[in-house]
Amino acid sequence: MISPSETEQLSESGPAALPGRPQALASALASKIKILSLCCVYPNPSEPSLGLFVRSRLQHLGELADVKVIAPLAAFDYSRWRAVRSIRRSVPKDRTDGNLEVLQPAWFYPPLGGWLNPLFLFSRLRRLAVHLRRDFPFHIIDAHFGYPDGIAAALLARCTRSPFSVTLRGNELMHARRKLRRAALGWALRRADAIIAVSESLRRFAISLGAEPEKVKTIPNGVESRIYFPRNRVQCRVKLGLPAGGRFVLSAGALIERKGHHRVMEALKSLAEEGCTACLLIAGGPGREGSFVKELHQLPAKLNMQRRVRFFGEVSPERMAELMSAADVLCLASSREGWPNVVHEAMACGTPVVASNVGGVPEMIPSDHFGFVVPPGDPVALAAALRSALENSWDRAAIAAWAHSRSWQQVGREVLWTLCQAVAAGRHAEEQQR
Repeated sequence: MISPSETEQLSESGPAALPGRPQALASALASKIKILSLCCVYPNPSEPSLGLFVRSRLQHLGELADVKVIAPLAAFDYSRWRAVRSIRRSVPKDRTDGNLEVLQPAWFYPPLGGWLNPLFLFSRLRRLAVHLRRDFPFHIIDAHFGYPDGIAAALLARCTRSPFSVTLRGNELMHARRKLRRAALGWALRRADAIIAVSESLRRFAISLGAEPEKVKTIPNGVESRIYFPRNRVQCRVKLGLPAGGRFVLSAGALIERKGHHRVMEALKSLAEEGCTACLLIAGGPGREGSFVKELHQLPAKLNMQRRVRFFGEVSPERMAELMSAADVLCLASSREGWPNVVHEAMACGTPVVASNVGGVPEMIPSDHFGFVVPPGDPVALAAALRSALENSWDRAAIAAWAHSRSWQQVGREVLWTLCQAVAAGRHAEEQQR
């Protein structure tokens, strides 16, 4: 995680990477650049908790630049509850979200479209992007995931003659397991003018697919300090209806198999057999990756843990912060992540974390002063780490201070400079070819 002083050094040293004319171009662009962002998981009235990390970055970027967002919505949602349901009735085609104008066109994709889905997305957005270019002459297209957003952005950039950037957040590793998707993703990354990876592991992944190393920047996510900060633990427990003297483990995230809530439950079951009386709090609602809700709600009875597991459902960020402050430890037993914001947010509340060694977790928990990192899919190691975390005496103030060293304001500045560099480098190359 980058400290405030390191962020300032980055801002100061950034122009040196573009000497002469490119540096002047990037500096001039910083005050007037127009950015067209593309993200298929931007929050909407139907799914307000979706992609909050994307919203946070764009809101702070929007304070520094002119940003317009295209947030395509599937005409039909095939994933939630394994049913086809229209969501267009509850979501307007365009709206204002804070300082951002958000366009929400419907797009259709077949449930088994696979590598073709980016093409469906591109075909739906092509006319819109060309039209926007006339009224909003954007300097760069900013895609927030590699698949399908980044591939579609690469195609849109060609037809609008614009540079484009791609942010890698973790789901790209899953899509890269499919041969055709991996090829399409590599094609887009090799053509991107800038690639932002939220962790060093994703930076290496981009380079492995052929991206130019100098175009790949690691910019981790930030934390909303006005929401996630240490609260009085006893007061939070009273407010949540929890006994003040109990011991609690929090598992937070969508109720999907990948998030590993069931693994945390099984780990606490093994600790209960050793006499540990800790209870599990689960916060999260249905996710887009296939419902695992029924299985999770049935598991406490199967493990004879009914009295030690409590489901809170999908909660607001403010209530999540209260849960984090109330908990003794947060546990993230995911099998795959990019930069898991829940880890960063829990630490900002002063709560230690036990998490799987996936994505950016080792960068977020660099020592045992902040929590423990365990191998993914290792139930023995997970249970042992939870036991130690519950028995340790933690310096919660130090944990919070570490997490608060990385803000969304810093992220906004770093992203802005990266995009300005990409546009300036492209313009300089055009000037040299004339």
